[in-house]
Amino acid sequence: MSRSPNARHVLIIVQNLPVPLDRRVWLECQALAGAGYEVSVICPKGPGDPGYEWLDGVHLYKYSPPPQADGALGYLREFAYCWLRTAWLTRRIWRHRRFDVIQACNPPDTYWALARLWKARGVRFVFDHHDLNPEVFRSRFGEPSGVAAKAQLAGLYWLERNTFRTADRVISTNESYRRIALERGGVPAEHTTVVRSGPDTSVMRPGEPKPELRRGKAHLVVWLGIMGPQDGVDGVLEIARRVVREHGRDDVAFALLGFGDCLEDLKRQCTEMGLDDVVEFTGRVGPEQITDYLSTASLGLSADPLSPLNDVSTMNKTMEYMAYGLPVLAYRLTETVVSAGDCAVYREPGDTEGFAAALVELLDDPQRAERLGKAGRVRAERELDWAPQSAAYLSIYAELLGVATESPRHALTGK
Repeated sequence: MSRSPNARHVLIIVQNLPVPLDRRVWLECQALAGAGYEVSVICPKGPGDPGYEWLDGVHLYKYSPPPQADGALGYLREFAYCWLRTAWLTRRIWRHRRFDVIQACNPPDTYWALARLWKARGVRFVFDHHDLNPEVFRSRFGEPSGVAAKAQLAGLYWLERNTFRTADRVISTNESYRRIALERGGVPAEHTTVVRSGPDTSVMRPGEPKPELRRGKAHLVVWLGIMGPQDGVDGVLEIARRVVREHGRDDVAFALLGFGDCLEDLKRQCTEMGLDDVVEFTGRVGPEQITDYLSTASLGLSADPLSPLNDVSTMNKTMEYMAYGLPVLAYRLTETVVSAGDCAVYREPGDTEGFAAALVELLDDPQRAERLGKAGRVRAERELDWAPQSAAYLSIYAELLGVATESPRHALTGK
């Protein structure tokens, strides 16, 4: 679909995931495009992705991803490489069509420096705050004690402060992140807006089960997400071990959907634990596969461990389970409870024994599991759905650029 030459142009920068694989960013792109904006995205390539693609009204400009980072120097090289490739693509896009706004989605907190260069041309900067990088560091490595570690953490706080200070508007994924923007970032309250990563329940909804995904078992239990050091997927394997070995359940299959830095280590750990016959690692999955697995599963796991990051982060997996009418078993973390409310069963963080026991109890009580699943679907539709989040998101651009926007439903559907 062609855009009016007078349409405002928004450039979105993402480093940690390709688009449209990044579901939140893709929903934002569709909202903007449906409201009449021209939208361009710069991100790394996924497997088989072209360097440029016009997809559903959005320009996608992609660069080859860097090698996997290892250690502080490796991360610095990765950040520098992605920053320079992104900067070069901004110039290419500008020559084709000037943009009015840069929206940078972290991690990392480095694109404020690029935004400052473009501000000299009148470009506004919107910070879409996806991650708390200082908390990521503390969750992965603990509280720093040595000089080098303290310097790295101080550097992350410095990058975060500069991102907040440079931003004309800040989008927070939940109230915990908004509080950090206000208190730690010094952002004026009127310049911050909460836009949760709600599921589009018109698309994310239960489909036909695929019994073959249970691999001959009566039950399928799923975990969905990115497999990084702070995500605690090794704890999911320990829960599976307890279910199979301590509770003697040979009727349960586990599917771990996703990818990340820890995937290969987790596969090796699974083999060492003797769980290869009950645990499946799917790797990267698309929307169709997610629908198949979540429509077939008996239970969704939100077994994120307690950490400075996880406690205040919204877990997309929790809301996606609910959108598919799947009962949720979770550790009791602050923002997880905000998302799931009373539609989930909770255990205290770190209690893998109690978590495994609760898992077995839910599988053996299908009526309760069905009630939780139905309640979760209703909550996803009425309280978590992307439509009201889309309206809040578009209001940021309307206020920042002084333009009227079309209805949120139009922005979602393009109709």
